[in-house]
Amino acid sequence: MRARFTLNRVFMPSSLLIARTVRATLMFSLMAGLPLAAQQAGASLPGFTPANAVSERALELDAIARPDPARSRAHSKALSAETHVAGTPAQARTRDYVIAQLKAMGLETEVRQYDVFIPHPTSVQIWRLSPRPMALSLSEPPIKGDATSALTQYPTVNGHSGVGDVTGDVVYVNYGLIEDYAQLDLMGISVAGKIAVARYGRSFRGIKAREAEKHGAAALLIYSDPQDDGYVRGDVYPDGPMRNRNGVQRGSVFNGAGDPATPGYASTNGALRLTPDKMAIPHIPVVPISYGNATELLQGVRGKEVPLTWQGGLPFRYHVGPGAVRARIRVTDDRNTHGTKPIFDTFGIVRGSEFPDEFVIIGGHRDAWGPGTADNISGTVSVLEAARAVAEAVKSGHPPKRTIMFATWDAEEWGLMGSTEYVEDDSLRLMRGGVAYFNQDVAAQGVRFGGGGSPSLRATLRDVARSVQDPSGKGSVYAEWRKASAVPDTAEPAMGDPGGGSDFAGFYNHLGMPIAEWGFGGAGGVYHSQYDDFAWMSKFGDPQFLYHATAARIGAAMVLRLANADVLPYDYVEFARTMQRYLPQLDRGLADKKWAATNTLVLRDAMSRMEREAGAFSAARDAALATGALARDTRATVNASLLQVERSFVRPSGLRTRPWYRNLIYVADEDNGYANMVFPSINEAVRANDEQLTTVELADLALRFDMATHALVAARAALNR
Repeated sequence: MRARFTLNRVFMPSSLLIARTVRATLMFSLMAGLPLAAQQAGASLPGFTPANAVSERALELDAIARPDPARSRAHSKALSAETHVAGTPAQARTRDYVIAQLKAMGLETEVRQYDVFIPHPTSVQIWRLSPRPMALSLSEPPIKGDATSALTQYPTVNGHSGVGDVTGDVVYVNYGLIEDYAQLDLMGISVAGKIAVARYGRSFRGIKAREAEKHGAAALLIYSDPQDDGYVRGDVYPDGPMRNRNGVQRGSVFNGAGDPATPGYASTNGALRLTPDKMAIPHIPVVPISYGNATELLQGVRGKEVPLTWQGGLPFRYHVGPGAVRARIRVTDDRNTHGTKPIFDTFGIVRGSEFPDEFVIIGGHRDAWGPGTADNISGTVSVLEAARAVAEAVKSGHPPKRTIMFATWDAEEWGLMGSTEYVEDDSLRLMRGGVAYFNQDVAAQGVRFGGGGSPSLRATLRDVARSVQDPSGKGSVYAEWRKASAVPDTAEPAMGDPGGGSDFAGFYNHLGMPIAEWGFGGAGGVYHSQYDDFAWMSKFGDPQFLYHATAARIGAAMVLRLANADVLPYDYVEFARTMQRYLPQLDRGLADKKWAATNTLVLRDAMSRMEREAGAFSAARDAALATGALARDTRATVNASLLQVERSFVRPSGLRTRPWYRNLIYVADEDNGYANMVFPSINEAVRANDEQLTTVELADLALRFDMATHALVAARAALNR
């Protein structure tokens, strides 16, 4: 199986004839392992005429054959050769590498610079003052046989931490969740003026920082408990993939998206900027530590014993404190001298032959907290190899109908900054012509496939996954996905919802563009550490780089499918049915409130109307395309209406709690940061115990479903004309 994929090395060709022969062999091998349905190039394809479906299937199979594990390995090694945090010369070198690769493919390229507030730490120190005073060693020590681990590291300070020099008693706050502080209140424990220690997990670290500051903590330390990603889960690095006692998870504690100095607008030259005291960032020191250092602080803490669910994996009984252990933390940074730094987004562009002002974008971030081989050089590699596959298809005489953009984003780790600034900068163009955004974030660090995104694109992702051979050699990616998911024959593998937390947020949560994402995961405990490097990936994550190439195969087929469709193949029947499945949970929440006059009937009826019209549109589309090619003007009109379907759920004023988040279908929970919230405008009103607002929001969302239905009606009318 593996030898079959290494044949692609010949594509750095000594002769065009050899390259064509090898590619043909690989295509035959790919198809031989796939189900019959995936091999039938003449099978119907939603959104395509029969003739165009045949050519599209052939084009996709050709593109699927091109991504190369050997090239993927070379890209990965080059891009993760050093720590490359946003705003550093090392990160600028990744920009130059990507642009050079895109130019070598023959693609048009563009670099966009934004100037954002990302202060870098100049020093971080932690001392245990009592008992037995000691200075904690904060850096991650080198690993024998892993040369990259010995290179210069980024200091162990969370992005956008506050600065200061503070002293206080140590108090353990479990995961630092809202409910954890409520439990502390019941126990009579206050963190005011104290140093809170929380473990990573269950929520975004920015929420932990927000809650610690809200409750008066002088500082917050966050550690990765071995129960969550250390020795309790498996052997630790370098003997296994999990986090060792010295591993540290860095990461941003900014709860917004984009530059905190320019909230809601692009951080371009001359933009009005907030001063740090006005920014929505933490104002207390927030420092990540290893579980080795957490042991030095927590082992001596006394006071009340923790609730059973608060006990972690360290080899002693946890206590809340305060008592016995006092600590001092000092953090300084360059905010007063060089806090604003340039970041750089890169683009490789293939102009559309028929609809150049419509865009299909695939992207992943380049920046990291360390070498970042998994997060997210794997995604960058996937984008590069997908770009090469499409570029070679274009050279062979197959230009896409729509413009395809291959993007790499900067400063994602600091709060989705590169992608957010681009979206804010280009919002009008994207609102008019943005067809889809495909996200590659941690595209390969294991063997288990997962995918998600807008319900309207899930059928397309499943279909593409049927056409791509899984590196296991046992069948298609889709078949292995079904097997691993253990779903019944009548169901599909579960897909994730686009709540937030990665670069799709600007496109989906802010603009309402349909999005999809996919990748291959597995056991790992090097997230955001110096040990997320090429040595770890080569030993544990994807040793043969087969899954890097497979993620790129899916990416190449996905962008070609959306770029070449006669009629955009959104599945709004699945969208409407997915929305209806969320109603029972909403009904239960309303029932708990005992609001007799508040129910989901109006919303339920609007969803049903959308489902009926989506079915009617799909039937009309398929009938029209079956008769042959549609006139260009007809296709343009139909597709323009389809672009408005999901835009209908974007409220210009946004959520009342967070105006930047304008899509009323999905968003990350503001009290968790990672967990997805469906119908946030309604559920936030329910959470606020505001019956009147809940009724208003139910009616508003129902109206937006009807607006989406009207867009489908307009699309069907254009087909009939």
